[in-house]
Amino acid sequence: MTNDRVSEEQQKRFTRLAWPYLPTVLRTARYLTQSEADADDLAQDTMIKAMRAIDRFRDGTDMKAWLVTIMKRTFIDKLRSDQRRIKPQGLDDMDPVADPNVPVGVFDDDWPGPEQQLNRFEDEAVIEALQRLPQDIRWTLILLDVEQMDQASVAGILDVPVGTIKSRAHYGRKMLRDLLYHTAQKRGWVAVVENRSS
Repeated sequence: MTNDRVSEEQQKRFTRLAWPYLPTVLRTARYLTQSEADADDLAQDTMIKAMRAIDRFRDGTDMKAWLVTIMKRTFIDKLRSDQRRIKPQGLDDMDPVADPNVPVGVFDDDWPGPEQQLNRFEDEAVIEALQRLPQDIRWTLILLDVEQMDQASVAGILDVPVGTIKSRAHYGRKMLRDLLYHTAQKRGWVAVVENRSS
């Protein structure tokens, strides 16, 4: 393959193996970005890169993980090249374990069945809350909870140990619940607790 030309055989292989994952790529891009246009651009760039690299995909391996890895690299490259964006906040900037001043899980005792309550929120509310999380935690929750990938696959994509994925997921879910708690309260899903200091 030269000059980014894609052969008919590569197009067929891409269409057969990768194209069915377009909804996954679009959904993940939507959770990561701030706008529909950015999500569309990220998904398109990911699929174009995947088509050009389809010969490097090994049969019998996980296509979803392969595509998400391409998306992660594309997303990071875009952040680095876009001078208008600030440096993404990562775990180095906000580590809920290391910083006792960052409240995590403040409202957990007030939620009746918090995991089930999270399922009641519409996508837009969850997307907005996810976008307020540190980037590393956001990636972890998107891949684990939205895309339903196993911890080992997520660890491979994000290039961290499985234990780090478990920790990020634990704290990230608590942070997400904290962000969504007041909305749940307004909707009458949880009781109003007076005199809570957060």
